[in-house]
Amino acid sequence: MNSAMAVSSLSLIRVALFTALATLVASCGDSQKQQQAAPPPPQVTMAKPVKRTVTDFDEYVGRFVAVNAVEVRARVSGYLESVHFEDGQTLKQGDLLFTIDKRPFQNAAAQARANVTLARSNLAYTESDLARGQQLVRDKTITEQVYEQRSQAFRNAQAAVSSAEAALRQAELDLEFTELRAPIPGRIGDRRVSPGNLVTGGTGGNTTLLATIVSTDPIHFEFTFDEASYLRYERASKSGKDVTSRGGDAQIALKLIDERDFVHEGRMDFIDNVIDRATGTIRGRAVFKNSNGVFTPGMFARVRVPASAPAEALLVPDVAIGSEQNRKFVLVVDAENVARSKYVTLGQRDGDLRVIKDGIGPDDRIVVNGVARVRPGQKVNAREQGAAPAAGAAPPNPAK
Repeated sequence: MNSAMAVSSLSLIRVALFTALATLVASCGDSQKQQQAAPPPPQVTMAKPVKRTVTDFDEYVGRFVAVNAVEVRARVSGYLESVHFEDGQTLKQGDLLFTIDKRPFQNAAAQARANVTLARSNLAYTESDLARGQQLVRDKTITEQVYEQRSQAFRNAQAAVSSAEAALRQAELDLEFTELRAPIPGRIGDRRVSPGNLVTGGTGGNTTLLATIVSTDPIHFEFTFDEASYLRYERASKSGKDVTSRGGDAQIALKLIDERDFVHEGRMDFIDNVIDRATGTIRGRAVFKNSNGVFTPGMFARVRVPASAPAEALLVPDVAIGSEQNRKFVLVVDAENVARSKYVTLGQRDGDLRVIKDGIGPDDRIVVNGVARVRPGQKVNAREQGAAPAAGAAPPNPAK
């Protein structure tokens, strides 16, 4: 009896184990089937490259330089009497800047006028004396020697008048130099000397610097470029594609350090005649309008110079370009809707597009949306950019 019950219990245990094992195997099969079920092809948007006429550009960093810059120094020495401008003021040519004490120069001018009057009076006397001597020498009343003496006195009087008049002009010029005026239009810096100080003038090397003036409109922008770029520009110029002309025809663009785009237009007006031996670069210069006075001498900026003549190029959205180490690629959808990678050579940006110099053709279908969801060799569900999505298909998520 006990042995029969033991056999029956063992049979029940075996049945339970077999049932559990069968259930486990069935569940594993279902899991494998779920894992083996392939996901649907990722949805992407594709478009052909954009054809556009573009110009290659080179970018350089440089700084603004004033077209004209003047150090204001006195031509005569004296005590500074007054200052007639505010520091940093914008000036017109001829505006009064400084006044030096005029009184010594007024006295010198008055003395020079008196000397001119004296010399002219002496000239009139010697002239009349010579005229009388002409008749007297004909009448043999005076000798030839006396007549020559009177002629000499007349010529000396003429020279004395010329000398006195020159001294008067210099005295009046020195008096005029007591007023220092702006020789150029522009912006003046701060005054370096206060009224009451002695100012040393003249043409020597120890004259007193009173202020500096720089012109602001137009303004120059100077930058340097390497020898290889210079040769490329010169050869393009010889072939009739004058992109950086010495004649000032090449249009260039500039942006300041706080600007995103090259919004300021100017033109090339000078390229230096020598290459710097130390750096292997040559200096170029452009001219820009500066009516609002934002450009300031010494300010840094970035300039964009045309590096080639306009030509047709292929462009793709910048977001469609992927990176593989140091190489760039785009995904192209073939006739079987399989994504293939093509390595490309990039050019410059044009808004949201990027110039592709090499690697794709005009009929390639480029993946422009959904690049992150696709791997090369993977089948995709692609639609043309701007086309309506297929019925029942979810639109691609641009955030992915």
